[in-house]
Amino acid sequence: MAALPLGATGLAPARRGTRIALPVALAVLALPLVTAAHHSRPAPYGDRLTVHARVDDARPGREPALRATGGAVRAYDEESGAPRWTYTRAGRRPVTLLSTPGHAVALWNDGLVTDTARADGRSVRWHRAVPASADWLRTPEARGGAGVLQPLTPDAAMLAVVTPHRIAAYRTSDGDLRWVLPARTGCAFEPARSVRRDGALLVAQPCTGPAAWTAQVVAVDDYGRIVPGRTPLGNGDLRRGPDGAGSPEN
Repeated sequence: MAALPLGATGLAPARRGTRIALPVALAVLALPLVTAAHHSRPAPYGDRLTVHARVDDARPGREPALRATGGAVRAYDEESGAPRWTYTRAGRRPVTLLSTPGHAVALWNDGLVTDTARADGRSVRWHRAVPASADWLRTPEARGGAGVLQPLTPDAAMLAVVTPHRIAAYRTSDGDLRWVLPARTGCAFEPARSVRRDGALLVAQPCTGPAAWTAQVVAVDDYGRIVPGRTPLGNGDLRRGPDGAGSPEN
């Protein structure tokens, strides 16, 4: 019997179809693997956010209470005590916590400052490393991070992070660094020895050598150090008086 052309038996089209279908099938099978690999990537900074309850389940407009315990920042409903969300970082623990409207700002034992969305805990807005702070936080002089996190405005739109070597101010909306004030040579800031007065934050700056008492106390606000005749740069807002007094220059 004479051999029939391949096309007459339909074998050639079937093989072509197989060659086309095989890569498509492999691609489809690979999608779950790609997705799993994406979700298994370690989170930046070791972050792990767990949302326990929807904001809709709580009273509208009421933000959860916060506490730092058991190596985590925890949010819970004040009335029922029900957990709302939990934020942990692998191998780290929160040293101190600042609760402000819309923000849960935490200082961690590795010297990282984080800002978590307080209402629903669904995102960590920003992370900022505080230089040369991790070792100091382990000492008794740190007093468990007392006074390190300081709001500079009534609405906490600006945050001061006070450590012995420097005071750094961040805009809480995005974590942008606005200004840095280093400690005077031979002196060091003491975050736990600070007080607010008339819109200013007064921070002790004791010195090892002879120094006038005025040099051992520093006054700052959201625009930086308060000194006579200053013309501070702005922080991207116009929250000062309508007459322009004290308004930012940029």
